Amino acid sequence: MATEKEQSAPPPVLALIVDSNATSRSILVGQLREYGVTRIVQCTRVQDARNRLEHTVFDYVLCEQYFGEGGYSGQTLLDDLRRAQLLPFSTVFFMVTSEASYAAVAEAAESALDGYLLKPFTPSALFERLSLARLRKIHLRPIFDAIEAEDFERAAQLCVERFESRQPYWLYAARIGSELLLRLGRHDQARTLFEAVIAARALPWAKLGVARAQIESGQAARAITTLQELIGEDPSFADAYDVLGRAQVELGNFSQAIETYRTASGLTPDSVVRLQKLGMMSYYMGDRETATKILARAAILGIDSKLFDFQSLVLLTFSYFAENDRKGIERCMADFARIMERHHASPRIQRFTDVARTLQLIQQRQFSQAVESVRNMAREITSSSFDFEAACNLGSLLAVLAVTSIDLADGESWVRALGMRYANTRGLTELLANACNLHAPYGDLIRECLVQINKTAETAMARSLHGDPTGAVQNLLTEAERTLNSKLVDMSQQVLLRNQARIASPEPLQEAIDALRTRVGSAPARAILGQDSERRPGGVVIRSRSAAEPSPAPRTPSNDEIGDSSNAESVDPADQFRLRPAG
Repeated sequence: MATEKEQSAPPPVLALIVDSNATSRSILVGQLREYGVTRIVQCTRVQDARNRLEHTVFDYVLCEQYFGEGGYSGQTLLDDLRRAQLLPFSTVFFMVTSEASYAAVAEAAESALDGYLLKPFTPSALFERLSLARLRKIHLRPIFDAIEAEDFERAAQLCVERFESRQPYWLYAARIGSELLLRLGRHDQARTLFEAVIAARALPWAKLGVARAQIESGQAARAITTLQELIGEDPSFADAYDVLGRAQVELGNFSQAIETYRTASGLTPDSVVRLQKLGMMSYYMGDRETATKILARAAILGIDSKLFDFQSLVLLTFSYFAENDRKGIERCMADFARIMERHHASPRIQRFTDVARTLQLIQQRQFSQAVESVRNMAREITSSSFDFEAACNLGSLLAVLAVTSIDLADGESWVRALGMRYANTRGLTELLANACNLHAPYGDLIRECLVQINKTAETAMARSLHGDPTGAVQNLLTEAERTLNSKLVDMSQQVLLRNQARIASPEPLQEAIDALRTRVGSAPARAILGQDSERRPGGVVIRSRSAAEPSPAPRTPSNDEIGDSSNAESVDPADQFRLRPAG
């Protein structure tokens, strides 16, 4: 019969070490044992570690960043675990490496790691880092349980309560809570929480959060003022320049944005994300020489990183084309062939590859094939999956054809269709116009489209104010159906909601709006460079799992599964992992 001590003993602490180097594994095993971890599984390959984690919930995972296996790394394992939702919040995941490049650390940070350990480290340093990570998880468990259940409202409420009552990790909770409020679209509440943090303890990330909330609520000009004050206090705060550049791009102030991105990139020369922003902005400002240099460096540093946006490779191909660099274009095509092997099901990557291939055809003077390729792309202009990014790339291609003296009778009408669909704000319009800047008349045509869209909107609003909201909605819908412009669809919805009581039959109008939304597809509310949604400068990454897909049941590995045979001993409760070194 079990003794009282045995009945009350906590379950054994489980650790997983993933490292292809036997010496490194041995050192880590010794350090973990010194502090009481007696159940340790060892894996030499990423695939084996993935299999272990699929069936077992570990307390700690210590994973080497670099492996000899082609295409595999600690980062690929972490990304795979996130996608498959196999890494519960309770698991402490540390990346371990002897080569900490800026790109690797930045990519790890984007993945919401619990820590990054740079070899060599002492046993006491390892223990302190693991203990602090575990303690934070214990205190914040209710918050992250709610996040994993995708109950973001509850999670945000718990964060605010912890902040207001100054419970342990109240500042970290405030940071998570403000991020959740931004995700929920409650920008004013997020800004209030950021401001409360500033009042309690003036932290740069909280001031940056105020600016982010201002941008999300459509106050980019105010955000610029906030950010300039923050940069005045701390000129080395690189994340502040990221957000400032975003606000400037949104307002169409590209000359200011390029200087901002240049400063940010200068502060962190190896940042793949900042190099891409500077390279993209240089391209859209017509500085092809700088764009080529910067984007090529970004590709060398991080083309295999998840922080690399493949739109950068498209713009690099355009830049090589402008320089008549045949070998540069060939290198880009080879990169796209390799990328397509990994992302063969991605329409976005296929679209990028088609653009690059068309540029190569023009460079090789295979004009008939190039024109046919562009015609195929133009057929997609009215497709719901044809997005703003595709519009910019097609506009750039059409400008290239125009200056190459290739007779394309439909070129102007296609550019007009692009403009009428996506000229919603000054920032979006200028970005699309600058994509066509190789042929100035196309850029002017895009800008004229914004004037027409604004005139349509003003006419409809005037009609509504003069007592004919039904006619206003109908006019907006007619123009939206012709142009597929999301701004006109959104405005028709606003007019309908405001005047529902005065409209005799609102239901058919709502049905028409809903049908149009499906055709229009998703359109950016503001100008961005590349796909900006995956990174939020100054924000904390929140990882969640689907409530519909429960995590695998925890299972303790049997003795024959333990990587080191000397670990196959019975577990003494006295040897459990402690929050102090073993005596």
